[in-house]
Amino acid sequence: MLNRTKSIAAYKEALKYIPGGVNSPVRALKAVGENPLFIERAKGVILTDVDGNDYIDFCLSWGVFILGHAHSAVLRTVNQSIKLGTSYGIPTLQETELARRVNHFIPSMERVRFVNSGTEAVMSAIRLARGYTNRNLIVKFVGCYHGHVDHLLVGAGSGVTTLASALSAGVPDAFVAYTLCLPFNDKKAVDHLFSIHGKEIAAVIVEPVPANMGVVPSQNGFLHYLREVTLAYGALLIFDEVITGFRLTAGGAQQLFNITPDLTTVGKIVGGGFPAAAFGGRADIMQMLAPEGDVYQAGTLSGNPVAMSAGIKTLDLLSQQGVYDALNKKAGRFVEQLRKQLAGKGIVINAVGNMFTLFFTEGEVNNFEDVRQCDTVRFGSFFRYMLAHGVYLSPSQFEACFVSVAHTEKQLDRVASIAGNFNG
Repeated sequence: MLNRTKSIAAYKEALKYIPGGVNSPVRALKAVGENPLFIERAKGVILTDVDGNDYIDFCLSWGVFILGHAHSAVLRTVNQSIKLGTSYGIPTLQETELARRVNHFIPSMERVRFVNSGTEAVMSAIRLARGYTNRNLIVKFVGCYHGHVDHLLVGAGSGVTTLASALSAGVPDAFVAYTLCLPFNDKKAVDHLFSIHGKEIAAVIVEPVPANMGVVPSQNGFLHYLREVTLAYGALLIFDEVITGFRLTAGGAQQLFNITPDLTTVGKIVGGGFPAAAFGGRADIMQMLAPEGDVYQAGTLSGNPVAMSAGIKTLDLLSQQGVYDALNKKAGRFVEQLRKQLAGKGIVINAVGNMFTLFFTEGEVNNFEDVRQCDTVRFGSFFRYMLAHGVYLSPSQFEACFVSVAHTEKQLDRVASIAGNFNG
């Protein structure tokens, strides 16, 4: 048994001052029947908690650290930036430099606006889509998470075109009255909805590789169909690449699938470990933003010079030849090892590139209804087993795990071997 005495004491103290003791709900580890870890430091892919326990990390701050924690080159760049000041509220050269790199990697983002979180990026992109099209309806897919903005905290009703109801207290139904939810990977549902409401729909927003119900790949040209139907009806297509941006390839999922959306949101990796995100797209749409246009968006810390510097260095390192080929090859080998080790144990592994999820079910997982059939109790047992053996997975059946550049083959072999001995 790991000694968790200090983490448990830290949690009790945090509960006195912070709701639930955490600043983001999943960190409480309630879904997996654990007390939260309190981390003291991280380097590469090793997390060290306040009790001195080490864990091989596959959460990586929810996908942020594709290069691993505390990368030396990124840290040097950040330290140099901090010496010059941490925030000005006035434009800096770093903002343009990072925007130029984002545009280079993701050409569909012809113009880029930086913000501080993925939620903020999505909220702003949807406001912009509504302003540009002069329409109100937004289409999202059940199981795709786009941050905690009010009008996207919704789930589907019994029919595929049912207007959504809020999933959180404090969100009036009127706030989500213009959000329509459909099953992911269901072309017929999309076609039916557009046949009824097509001329009222401002945008369709989708995670091109859903990662917040676990990794669920698109099927049968679903993403290409979304591009076709939005073009046909004059709606915008928004790719939420907060997770997949700079993760699967340098150009994200849209490069992988050869699809050009109208707007894109990115986060996680783009900030190099600091709070930063961005939304961007076609120049004619983006020019609707203030101060050029009438769609208002602002932020005191947006384009923070330290975060911009970290993002610049991170993207520069990722632009080196062969980085993604090597990473995805390594991740593919690891996932196949896991499949062999866990064969016959009622576990399905979905993976795209260097993202993967272990689903505790016998059947295929192609949408949220399939995800709901998973055995979350068994997943909790597996999480606790792996944690006890020094492996930290994303702490929910409904999340993605990530392989990073910093994971070594030796570490991955060890983790696959540990997983194979699970008998719960």
